[in-house]
Amino acid sequence: MFDWVTGFLEQSGYGGIAVLMLLENVFPPIPSELIMPFAGYAASRGDLQIVPVILAGTLGTVAGALFWYYVGRWLGLERLQRFADRHGRWLTLSPKEVVRADRWFDRFGIWAVLFGRLLPAIRTLISVPAGLSGMRLLPFLLATTAGSAAWTAFLALLGYFMGSEYQAIETWLNPVSDVVIGLMIAWYLYRVATFGRGQGRDGGNGGQPRSRQTVR
Repeated sequence: MFDWVTGFLEQSGYGGIAVLMLLENVFPPIPSELIMPFAGYAASRGDLQIVPVILAGTLGTVAGALFWYYVGRWLGLERLQRFADRHGRWLTLSPKEVVRADRWFDRFGIWAVLFGRLLPAIRTLISVPAGLSGMRLLPFLLATTAGSAAWTAFLALLGYFMGSEYQAIETWLNPVSDVVIGLMIAWYLYRVATFGRGQGRDGGNGGQPRSRQTVR
């Protein structure tokens, strides 16, 4: 993958950066930890300019985030509750927990999106609950753009200032991403194994869809 990504970027420039960063958000195995440092390294050689590199990376990232945001909007809270009622163990969510998570996102949504964009694995998934919760598009775009710009600038500048040593960035960041993903998988398996313990099938008004609020 390393040779393919670097070869593609060498041939396609800023447009290739945007395309790969979009794909990185839709298809996470293409890592931003590889794309942006190489683009920054290319800027340090004079092949590209660092500011357009960051802008292209941010644009592609936001476009990918919008894809998952609209997936969440299409799925909708009520449909997710019905799915959780039938297949909650594999989703690791009961209908009651769906409502609870939605209320939490109503309270912290913009901050969850902003800081979620800075975390490996989470930065791709955070757009889905934003869409599910009915978060308005403008706050979502502002938080997503700010978080995405910070992440892409961080990686691009690392590649820019490290020059030919940029490959060391991948060596350092990939294990961090692997640890985070491994912890998420372990947590998911734990949730599947313990799902439903200590709670009934439903509780309170948890199984009832609540009306959406769009005042945020």
